[in-house]
Amino acid sequence: MKKTIAILVMAFVTVFSVQAQDKMMKDAPVRTLSLEQTSGEFTQKQITVSEGTYVFDIANNGVGHDVGFVLVKKGKDVSKPENHIQTAYVTSPVKTGASQTSKPTKLTKGEYVYFCPLNPTSTDNVLIVK
Repeated sequence: MKKTIAILVMAFVTVFSVQAQDKMMKDAPVRTLSLEQTSGEFTQKQITVSEGTYVFDIANNGVGHDVGFVLVKKGKDVSKPENHIQTAYVTSPVKTGASQTSKPTKLTKGEYVYFCPLNPTSTDNVLIVK
């Protein structure tokens, strides 16, 4: 009987804890990171932000064709799509003179690289999350 009560209490605490974390994530502010692409490069080469949830707003400033956005944890092979943080992809290709946003993307401490496979830009652009 005591074991059953202990298990039920643990299950309740676990469910309550998960629900509280889900609520905190939903209530957390979503911030916007704006990045601009010109022909062959991002104008921002390094960005430092705090942990949190971000939407990437990608602008195409005179590239002359559609651009995109890829974010990868630093050290992972950028050529493998399974390493891409897919929520950071823009929701549709960015036309010249326009901008598009990504879905909300939770960033944890560490370093990331970002690039555009359509432009193409360098993979030396760094996003640091503290």
